[in-house]
Amino acid sequence: YASCREALSRSRDQSTAPFRMRAMTSVLMSAASGMSRRALVGGAALTLWRMSADVASAAEQNPLGALPFQVGGRLVYGKEDLMKQKSHGTTEKPVQQQLRWGVDHDTADRICSFNRHYAEYAGYWKNTNYLKEVDRNQPTVYYDSVSGKPLFVAPIGRSLDEFLAESASHGWPSFRDQEVVWENMRVLQNGEAISVDGTHLGHNLPDRKGNRYCINLVSVAGKPEEKTG
Repeated sequence: YASCREALSRSRDQSTAPFRMRAMTSVLMSAASGMSRRALVGGAALTLWRMSADVASAAEQNPLGALPFQVGGRLVYGKEDLMKQKSHGTTEKPVQQQLRWGVDHDTADRICSFNRHYAEYAGYWKNTNYLKEVDRNQPTVYYDSVSGKPLFVAPIGRSLDEFLAESASHGWPSFRDQEVVWENMRVLQNGEAISVDGTHLGHNLPDRKGNRYCINLVSVAGKPEEKTG
């Protein structure tokens, strides 16, 4: 008898379920129709405000506007064979003849193409024309001294003074993830920072803020590809 009663009860619950569902749907629709036009418009306005805020944030992150390459993103690792021997050390050709900021050509060539571990001396960048010539109104694009490909854009997400202060405290120009042009830059498993063309750049030395790319100025003192020679 008990089993029959349970079966009947289940049958009754199942037969009334569609009515309960329709009733609940009706209540929800009624509540929605009761929303004021102001609430709907306000919601749309909030969405538009959030969208405009996102656009403004993106513009702040990339003050140079539309660049022909993407800046920032997550660290991209490279393979050791990027640094295999080529016609000129680890690169196919020497560094450009006319490098920016008056950096020494021979030092640049030695560090970029015939070196895996050593660097320009700490503070070298401050003894060039860099501080006199760096743009103080907008971020600077730093190009590979060999290939002329863009490697970094800085400062992004911080002021020039903050960028210079961090670089001074460590001894070398110091870039963050949001300032890297990852299509042209790689990091090896041992932390060595290199270009996709085999140029030695420096090393990734992370700190509490995240990845920090400690880079030789002589490695990123090139001119854009179309202006080389």
